Amino acid sequence: MSSKNQANTSCGFRTSIGGQALIEGILMRGVDKQAIVIRDQNGELITKVEKLRFLKEKNPVFGWPFIRGVVNFLDSMVHGMKAITYSAQFLPEEEQEEPSKLDLWIEKKFSSGTAEKLIIGLAVVLGLALAVGLFIFLPTALVGLIPALRHGHDGLRTLLEGILKLVIFLGYMAAVSRMKEMRRTWAYHGAEHKTIYCYEHGHELTVDNVRRESRFHPRCGTSFLLVVIILSIFVFIVANAFLHVDNVFLRMLVKLVLLPIVVSLSYELNRWIGRHDDMLIAKILSWPGRQLQHLTTREPDDGMMEVAITSLKLVIPDEKGADKW
Repeated sequence: MSSKNQANTSCGFRTSIGGQALIEGILMRGVDKQAIVIRDQNGELITKVEKLRFLKEKNPVFGWPFIRGVVNFLDSMVHGMKAITYSAQFLPEEEQEEPSKLDLWIEKKFSSGTAEKLIIGLAVVLGLALAVGLFIFLPTALVGLIPALRHGHDGLRTLLEGILKLVIFLGYMAAVSRMKEMRRTWAYHGAEHKTIYCYEHGHELTVDNVRRESRFHPRCGTSFLLVVIILSIFVFIVANAFLHVDNVFLRMLVKLVLLPIVVSLSYELNRWIGRHDDMLIAKILSWPGRQLQHLTTREPDDGMMEVAITSLKLVIPDEKGADKW
């Protein structure tokens, strides 16, 4: 960790407020509302605040442990995709991507509101399909090509699949982090972390105070993905010890079926780590995620920290402590 990131990371108060880096902006989600703050081409801040409606309010079952993990994960994906799409509107016209033929067809056939929902839904489905294909199906297929492991050796085979999955994930993140257009997004991610730390430490939300904070935060959504992958290795090893599935396609199906369980367990583990990040065991468990943040965060400039501060202030609840983790 560089000297500029050696700020105090322990805090008595842990907020449930979380964020996501966007294109030249940040999305912050609080307990009852979310705020999107974008810096436009003219350097002005564009703000958008929305009331949050949680599925658990419609049905308490969606808030139960080991169910809420999958629900919140999908809900975050949908809101995150909407926010990214919104932030892309403020790019210079020459940098905006042309809509695909499918997008144009959907916009032609449906009303604007329905078309937006369909396009966002399609983007979420394609994103999930890419993740499943890249991090579940591909490692299973590649290890299945090894003749000596096609029959038996369940534990070794699953372990190799998990290691390959981890290598693919880290390689993917490393490649993305080298993309020029992603460097500013990662810097906004760092600004989000530093601002939340500043708030948790009880300091006034100013650029100078935020600058002193660490950009490595234990309750990072990107780190959650790494927890999912690592935990999936152990879950699949246990499952295959009982199922003894040799066929590659059946192994893919088993992993797909078990994926919601892995996501739910990872969510609950992440919540526990977030509440107890001052304990040694929690620090050990959060260490891989913190290391991943060397790839997924960068030191922000003052303007980025201003965006993060503005977005956080917009979602801090009126009742002090209502956002306690």
